[in-house]
Amino acid sequence: MNLWGRVDEDDIVRARNVLLASGRRTAREEVGAYRILAQVSPASYLPRLVKALLRMTYDTSSGRKNPASLALHEEAVAVARSIDPAETARADLLYEALDGCQRELYDLGRRAEGLAMRAEMLAIGRAQAEMSGAPAVRGLHTWAAGLSEEGRYAEAADAMTELVAAILPDGFGSGSLAWSLVEWIAALHDAGRCDEALSAFGTLVTLEASEAANDRGSMACHLYTLIGYAQLLDTYGRGEQAATVRQEALALLTELADTGERKTWSGYQAAFWAVLLFFSGADSDRPLSGEPHPPLATAPGQWSPDVRRRYFESRDALREEVDALAPQATEHPDRHLAELVRLHRVLTVRSAVYWQHRTHLFAERVRALFDDGVGLARQLSLHDPEDGTRTLARILIDRSTFHVATHEFDAARDDFHQALSHLGEVD
Repeated sequence: MNLWGRVDEDDIVRARNVLLASGRRTAREEVGAYRILAQVSPASYLPRLVKALLRMTYDTSSGRKNPASLALHEEAVAVARSIDPAETARADLLYEALDGCQRELYDLGRRAEGLAMRAEMLAIGRAQAEMSGAPAVRGLHTWAAGLSEEGRYAEAADAMTELVAAILPDGFGSGSLAWSLVEWIAALHDAGRCDEALSAFGTLVTLEASEAANDRGSMACHLYTLIGYAQLLDTYGRGEQAATVRQEALALLTELADTGERKTWSGYQAAFWAVLLFFSGADSDRPLSGEPHPPLATAPGQWSPDVRRRYFESRDALREEVDALAPQATEHPDRHLAELVRLHRVLTVRSAVYWQHRTHLFAERVRALFDDGVGLARQLSLHDPEDGTRTLARILIDRSTFHVATHEFDAARDDFHQALSHLGEVD
């Protein structure tokens, strides 16, 4: 199929001169030349045209996306599909073109088309895995995230189960195992597969404990998994087991406060904290029915662009709602204080995930939110000693993990100890 019209010998000569000329050529000139030459020698130039089109979607000099980015991505997909199936590079080029195109479609809210492209990417990944014998299928993770955003939780859980089964035998040597385990746990939780979610969380805790004990992983990440595991145990009515896990977390946090980390680590621990905070805060969040929302326990970079934008832009409306509800909660605490505490926690979690994703100075942006949340929860505990005290414990634990993420281990221990005191788990 000819995508660009007929060419003559003069067009071919000019195209070759563009590519052979000394000096720097523009992306537009390069794409134009490849469009012509691809009709003369498709085997040689169609792959180059795909790469040139993808480069043209983003202007590195200005740092801006090309206004015609979607059209360029769609052309790249069409060109990649036209490459001879026997060409070994075809599958990778088509996968890359589809990946860029699905992001553009999601950015424009064309979610069904974006998900269809993710399905095609997965099909390519399956074919490649079958041919190579590789256990992990490329595209499974992106497919699972898309399913989760649409509320297709059972399918998302199945996809993540398949992915984890492929990478788990390699242990932490796979690099992404801990992140994939957290996403798997969240997918199982969303799908209502409670026992499997708890079993998976137990696996994550065991692996993180081993990594920390052998100085291959941070103590902080081990702590975050213990705290998250205890919270999930509470969610499923396993209070006695949750209390035992929290005692283990307290002992580890005490060691951190006394000695600090045994080794210096890169900043990945704070990102891991934010993902687990996002998961633990889901019980306070109530997304609109039928509206796509971020897949739990997945880093923001893995969310579709429209969902990410909607989720983070909601912070302004949440702030206004919190501010409007505050005087009503003061006047009528029976009716409004618990809802104010809940909304404030949603705002805190969304803000923490937003700022941690963007800057290592996130602590300056969200510290006051964690402090204000504890203050509101203290008021609720005085007003409603039973439910309010448990809420206070939960929000103190949130702030404790924030302090760990900012390496304020003494403050973290104090908050966690207070939380356990309110739960009746320490003297």
